[in-house]
Amino acid sequence: MTTRRNFLRNSALCAAAMATAPAATILTSSAATTVNREVFKPLRLSVLSYSFKGLFDAKMMDIFHYIETCKYRYGLDAADMWAEMFTSTDDEFIRKIHSVLEDEQLVIPNIAVDGAHIMASGDEDPNQLRAKQDLFMSIAKRLGIGFLRLDAGPVMRNDRKEEDGWTNQEFDFIVKRYKELAQIAYDNGFKVGAENHWGPERHWIHMEKLIKAVDHPGFGICVHFGSWRGTPEENIAAEKSSAPWIAHTHIPWDVCESPDLPKRLSVLHDLDYQGYYSVEHHSQQNEYNLVGVQLDKVKAVLTSWNHGRDGNLNPPRQRDSARLNPW
Repeated sequence: MTTRRNFLRNSALCAAAMATAPAATILTSSAATTVNREVFKPLRLSVLSYSFKGLFDAKMMDIFHYIETCKYRYGLDAADMWAEMFTSTDDEFIRKIHSVLEDEQLVIPNIAVDGAHIMASGDEDPNQLRAKQDLFMSIAKRLGIGFLRLDAGPVMRNDRKEEDGWTNQEFDFIVKRYKELAQIAYDNGFKVGAENHWGPERHWIHMEKLIKAVDHPGFGICVHFGSWRGTPEENIAAEKSSAPWIAHTHIPWDVCESPDLPKRLSVLHDLDYQGYYSVEHHSQQNEYNLVGVQLDKVKAVLTSWNHGRDGNLNPPRQRDSARLNPW
């Protein structure tokens, strides 16, 4: 029987033997011990900086601390940014962000821009909205991002219902502007598009109409899992239908905690999705730890896939110790 004392004693004896053994008996050939990094499959895992809104509002986190958090707390290779953390957009501030990202070897898979939707309503100034769109298109080019999220709009006012969609005039304006932005994005190596988190975009029937009307390789969508309108079954059906156009993802707490997480994400995996699986947290409490829980859930699925398995987060327990395999 192996006890903790026996284990420690045997480990010490083994270490002593290793220390006195000839090097040739310890080392194997480099071919046998060197890991071939070229076969590593990247996890493409990230966390939207909005997840730390509580810390940001309390002035306990800024964009540079967020980048360090991604790199050193969570071991990520990407920083999925919420535009409100850009407390300045002048050239020097953007240069500093670029410098830090370069030093830490992080990429930006997405910038989510609020208050820059395409269609204005009420007392909103369309020129201000357009100026913010143009500003972040320029920032996207400078920082080499993957996707820029600009909502379609408009804000539903005067008892308008999002399920009713856009008027013909609004739709034509939105499509034309997205086509312009998509061409600029395409020419600069990234994509631009909408997200299904408010307005008519939350209804797949309207988002599908928008996607097909824009019909441009520089246009894509960010899917906020669980945010499509309709029944749970309709929500999952929309996730599957939208998968070919998804350029980025946001995965909230309830979806990460669901036993259906592997099945929900598999709609992208099955299409060889090359974007990032990004978690988004909303509680504004205990954010470091709760974000870590979400990341671990998604990471477990991605790691399982990398080993040719089905992503199951509750694998059957194997009682035969001889059959145990850590991978």
